[in-house]
Amino acid sequence: MPVPGDGRYEWKGFLTAEELPSLADPEQGWIATANQMDLPADYPYAERKVGFEWSNNARMTRISEVLSAKPKLTVADSMALQTDVVDVTARPLLAMTARIQTKDRDAQAALELLRSWDRRTDVDSAGAALFETWTAKHLGRATVARAAPEAARPLIGDGDLAAVIAVLEAPDQALGADPAAARDAILMDSLKAAFAEVRQRLGPDVSKWSWGRLHQAEFAHALAPLAAPADRARLTAGPTPMPGTALTPLAATWRASDFRVVAGASFRMVLDVGSWDDSKAINTPGQSGNPASPHFRDLFPKWAAGEYVPLLYSRGAVEGATETVLKLTPP
Repeated sequence: MPVPGDGRYEWKGFLTAEELPSLADPEQGWIATANQMDLPADYPYAERKVGFEWSNNARMTRISEVLSAKPKLTVADSMALQTDVVDVTARPLLAMTARIQTKDRDAQAALELLRSWDRRTDVDSAGAALFETWTAKHLGRATVARAAPEAARPLIGDGDLAAVIAVLEAPDQALGADPAAARDAILMDSLKAAFAEVRQRLGPDVSKWSWGRLHQAEFAHALAPLAAPADRARLTAGPTPMPGTALTPLAATWRASDFRVVAGASFRMVLDVGSWDDSKAINTPGQSGNPASPHFRDLFPKWAAGEYVPLLYSRGAVEGATETVLKLTPP
């Protein structure tokens, strides 16, 4: 909020390393973070404020599941975790729809599609196309319209998905005289709306639906709009189908208007400590910033598909893989 610039609201210094939240040698044998609220329960938050906004904990929930399932993980396991596309938010929502019966043809088709879905947001998944459209564009809007006072709705917007799920899991009088029935109506009305949108975008044949037809990644150079058409194509990587969402370990946030990926991990790295030449990494769109180079966008397809390239470390390995050497000699 705006404050006077008279010095009363300026930073007063930095917390020391000892005053910041920390974790050492945890019993589970690993430490992970995915932008979720991760302050220890006994941290003196009122005195040491380190943040005010946190991401949905869905990604951390999935990461914890994977890391806890095996006593040790390989490099391959770690790459698979970084590119994991399971959306755990599907579990509570689909559990709520499990007992709903409907005679509406579209609603029944939508329920059947979600009930057969494996909760993975792969590029070829029809269930992911419906679920992500439903939860990101329709469910929150319908819940806010029913639960929030009219004057507050423009401020709340579509709501935070975690808060929306909490409201629907424990419906109360905010939803009306019959909260359970209102909850079911919110679920089905918004699901039907999502089904209609995906059908409008991808056609009437559900068997041809896929998340990747909607959810795509593209990198365009800042100068691309000023370039000639042929040069513009050289300056652009994509669009190409991409798995994942904002709530999967493979973070791929998309914008509602056209489903285009707008945020995520442009660089991924898995280090094999003790065998450094076996480490893996991926960058995008390429290792060169020169559009004339074959390496300007050659990593983009691998990045979008969740693949990796060797991250070599030792001098011998690096020199063995070297393609060109650029020497800069002062005059």
